[in-house]
Amino acid sequence: MTLINNQKEFETLFRSYYEELCSYAFYFLKEKEASEEVVQELFFTLWKKRLEISFEGNPKSYLYRATRNACLNQIKHLAVKQSYKEHNDMLRKQEEQSATDTLEFTELEDRIAAAIEELPTERRRIFVMSRYENLKYREIADALAISVKTVESQMSKALKHLKEKLQDYLPLVFLLLNFFEG
Repeated sequence: MTLINNQKEFETLFRSYYEELCSYAFYFLKEKEASEEVVQELFFTLWKKRLEISFEGNPKSYLYRATRNACLNQIKHLAVKQSYKEHNDMLRKQEEQSATDTLEFTELEDRIAAAIEELPTERRRIFVMSRYENLKYREIADALAISVKTVESQMSKALKHLKEKLQDYLPLVFLLLNFFEG
């Protein structure tokens, strides 16, 4: 037996159940507009497939089951949509943070280079040999024919100068300088 044989039966079915199906859908979706949309879509599908849909007995149970299934599908769809949105938001934030980090790191590199350039020539040379050429204090002392104590003193003064010049970046500078001192 088909659910709907003609337009008049469809209109009767619609008028008889539309409001209560919207209320039932609201129980699942908690939004009036979404509930009405689900029920309207259900009736639209019923009309489109009226010759294909058949049932035994009262149409009420069929309509309630179809409404519940449509609501559950809507909830799944919204969950997937929300998950996708959250994933995209997280990626966007990561990209923004990465861009910000890159800018800050570039600015820090420029400030470090400028602060190193401000060092007296011999102090700068000792600092560069230690930090960029990875020479040990003994190797620097031998290469420059000075004592290890002089190298230590000059490095201490160079690091103090850098910390003062780069105080805006202090947490990052401490991290980098500790890495270099290690």
